Amino acid sequence: MPRFNANLTMLYNEVDFLERFAAAARDGFKGVEYLFPYPYEMNVLVEHLQAHNLNQVLHNLPAGDWAGGDRRSNALRPEQVGEFQDAVGQGIEYAKALGCKMLNCLVGNTPEDLPAQQVRTTLVENLRFAAEAMHKEGIQLLVEPLNHQDIPGFHLVHTQDTLDVLDEVNHPNIWLQYDIYHMQIMEGNLTHTIRENLPRIAHMQLADNPGRNEPGTGEINYSNLFRFIDETGYDGWIGCEYKPAGRTEDGLGWVKPYL
Repeated sequence: MPRFNANLTMLYNEVDFLERFAAAARDGFKGVEYLFPYPYEMNVLVEHLQAHNLNQVLHNLPAGDWAGGDRRSNALRPEQVGEFQDAVGQGIEYAKALGCKMLNCLVGNTPEDLPAQQVRTTLVENLRFAAEAMHKEGIQLLVEPLNHQDIPGFHLVHTQDTLDVLDEVNHPNIWLQYDIYHMQIMEGNLTHTIRENLPRIAHMQLADNPGRNEPGTGEINYSNLFRFIDETGYDGWIGCEYKPAGRTEDGLGWVKPYL
């Protein structure tokens, strides 16, 4: 049976962030993820995880002012390699404290002022560095393609493009994060893509489309998709990274049978 974790950046926005741990646990979630832990002291987050018996499933490497709309990334620019390596160090420090075994790299938007090959070489070398640094700590490095409607100019927007980068990195500790919502927009064909690439998928996320709301509000046949994912033997987590159409609690009917 699929395991669902709550994305606390997206869910439970009715309450302050630190109150969302209790809300998720109250509703039956056993794991949580969120975009960035860095605004909070590590010990504060650990206390909330432990108090509510929650697993920290995933968070992202530092990615600048993402919340403020900045989609530039030090992963793609050769003059910012040192910044990227520092970000990897900070991500690992938080992950170790939180007991988090996966870190996702949001590669950011393509720099328009640099040659494409220079951008590619920088990204590959940076990801190879991150994969090795995390491997030493028992943490998986994930890379996620996003759709270019919500984030125009994002550097990786298709499953295969992302896998091509991972192939070029050529390290055993680099994995695909497959977001069902983003890939429904970009390419559809969800079950085929998941089946073909299952050994390389370390984490999934979901939302329905259009609207990025909870399953059952859009075009994706989630009942069929969950049954298919279960039949594949996928034993990872699926992050609930959607915008509730109303109060979070009122829209959880779809997930209750799985919690």
